[in-house]
Amino acid sequence: MRKVYAFDFDGTLTRSDSLAGILRYHAGWMRFVAGLLLLSPWIALSMVGLYDNGRAKERLFAHFFRGMTLAAFDDLCRRYAAANSHILRAEGLKTIRKAQDEKAQVLVVTASIENWVQPFLPGVQVVGTQIETNDGVLTGRFATPNCHGKEKVQRLLALCPDRGNYYLTAYGDSGGDAAMLAFADEAHYKPFRS
Repeated sequence: MRKVYAFDFDGTLTRSDSLAGILRYHAGWMRFVAGLLLLSPWIALSMVGLYDNGRAKERLFAHFFRGMTLAAFDDLCRRYAAANSHILRAEGLKTIRKAQDEKAQVLVVTASIENWVQPFLPGVQVVGTQIETNDGVLTGRFATPNCHGKEKVQRLLALCPDRGNYYLTAYGDSGGDAAMLAFADEAHYKPFRS
């Protein structure tokens, strides 16, 4: 039977949140804190379930990146990953390499933006939130639903629809991964914490 491995990114393969990381890297501490304060009502409401978490994240993304060219954004993402490879968990990378050696299909299924996750993991297929552009410029909106919760399962099924024909092993660390972990044949909650 074919094997598929699905890994969450933030908190599972990393020691810190990559969204906060890239915002600080891009804007600096002062602009980062100012942006969080400005958007704090939506962030707080999303944290207590009164505002959609994807919409709050989209507002945050738009505040910092709307109007940037895609080329400049992709360059920023590559520089951010190169400067922050230390946030990756060694045991997680070892597990990915082992799965690749087994010739399994390896996916990173994340709510983070694909553009900044992919440079951390060359050679691994990243399935994440995608951004909208217009004539090569970021609109500040997402082109796909936020890849969180049940959306992770939907995205997995879109890539691997023949569910009865593969063994799925999933790794996650939060409520946003619960649906994917429940969907898997084998689930690992909060792995790689050594």
